Amino acid sequence: MRYLLPLIAVVLAGCAQNQSAASRIAERTYEIESPPIPGGATGPNQRLAQQLCPNGFRLLNSEAHKGGLDRAIYDEQNTTTVWVVKCI
Repeated sequence: MRYLLPLIAVVLAGCAQNQSAASRIAERTYEIESPPIPGGATGPNQRLAQQLCPNGFRLLNSEAHKGGLDRAIYDEQNTTTVWVVKCI
């Protein structure tokens, strides 16, 4: 029974790897970076943008590239997307 709580924590930590991360770059402006996803899906970025900006957002810039966020990982074949959004 006492091993159940650490097991649940490890499982939940493993589930959180496919979420986007946001950083504030100006007032009501955020940069959203997605994890490497096959095909470069933008769903995680859109969900996070809707959470950050419940009244709507405007997409200012969108980048998609392979090799991780800094393009330095040669073996990474999945696509990473980076959005810059401004809340309305």
